[in-house]
Amino acid sequence: MDLLKRFLGGYGDNFAAALGLWPLASFVLTLPILAYLYHRDGRLKFVSVVSTYLAVLYVLGLGCFTLYPLPSGTSGLGITRGIPWQLNPFAFVGDLAREGISAVPQIVFNVILFVPLGFIAGRLLRLSFWSSTLLGLAVSFLIEAAQGTGLFGIYAFSYRTADVDDLIYNTLGAAVGWWSTVLLARVLPPGALAREGEVTREPGFVRRCVAFWLDTLLVGLLIIVVTTALFFLFNGLPNADRLEEVPWVMVVSVAAFVLVEGVLPWKHGGSTPGGGFVRMTFETRERTGALRLVFYVVRLAVLGGSWLLFPIAWPLLALFFLVARRMPYDML
Repeated sequence: MDLLKRFLGGYGDNFAAALGLWPLASFVLTLPILAYLYHRDGRLKFVSVVSTYLAVLYVLGLGCFTLYPLPSGTSGLGITRGIPWQLNPFAFVGDLAREGISAVPQIVFNVILFVPLGFIAGRLLRLSFWSSTLLGLAVSFLIEAAQGTGLFGIYAFSYRTADVDDLIYNTLGAAVGWWSTVLLARVLPPGALAREGEVTREPGFVRRCVAFWLDTLLVGLLIIVVTTALFFLFNGLPNADRLEEVPWVMVVSVAAFVLVEGVLPWKHGGSTPGGGFVRMTFETRERTGALRLVFYVVRLAVLGGSWLLFPIAWPLLALFFLVARRMPYDML
C-alpha cells in the first residue's frame, strides 16, 4: 500500500492541473460530443451528459499525466539535454529482474490508464473492438511521439521517455476497456439509435443550446469568409475609402444571423442547420401566415438580444425555460 501511495503521490500536481482546466475545456469539448450524440441517438439522457463531462475530465487528465510538467528554466531535460527513446519491447523483463515488484505498479498503471478510453470508445461512441483498440494505439503513439520529440519540437530535446512498452500497455488497456462495455451491456444495454428522419418538436434546453452553438459556428464562419472577400474586393475598386466607411462587419453579421436563424429554417420546417444536425425543429406547433412570421421575428429578436446581453440574458432564458418548459417565443 505504501508503494502505491508513493507512486500516485507523484501525480498529484497533474491531477490538480486537469481539474483546473476542466471548467473551460468542458465547455469547449463537450458541446461537439453532445451534438454528435443528439445526431446519432435523437435524444440525450442525463447519464450521457454526465458521462461526457467525465470523459472530458479523463482526456484532460490523460494529457496532464503524460505530458506535464513541462520543462522550465535555462537548462535540464528538454532544454539542454534529452532522454533517448526506449524501443526494446521486452525491456519490462529487465525492469522486473532489476527492480522486482516495485516495477509492477508502473506497468499496471499504464494498462489501467487507457481502460477508460476503450470504455468511452465502446460505450459512449459505440465503436467496434478493432476501432477502439486502434484508437488506443493512435492516442498512445501521439503521446509517446510528443514525449520523444520535445512536444513536437517546441523543446529542443525530449523531456520524458518515449517507451514502446507503454504503447503496448496502453493499447492493451483500451482493449480491456472495450470488453468491459460488453460485460456492462449484458446488465445495462445501451439505448436504441435514432431512426432515419426522426425529428423532435419538443426539444429540451440543452438540445436547443447545442443547436444554437452549431448555428453560431456557422454564422461566425460566414462572417469571416464574406468580410474577407469584401476586403479584397474593395481594395481593387475606385472610391474604396468611401466603401470602407460602411460598417460591413455589422451588416454581414446581421445578414448571416438572419440567414441561418430565419431564412433557412423558414424553408425547412423550423430546423436550422444546427437544429437539423441534432434532430430538432424549434417550431413546437403548427403556425401559418402572419402568426408564423411574427413567431420568427420574435425568435430572432430574442436570440439576437441574448448575444447582445450575453451575461444576463442566457441565465434568464434558462430560468424561464426551467419554469415554463418552453422559450418565450414558443408562447405565440
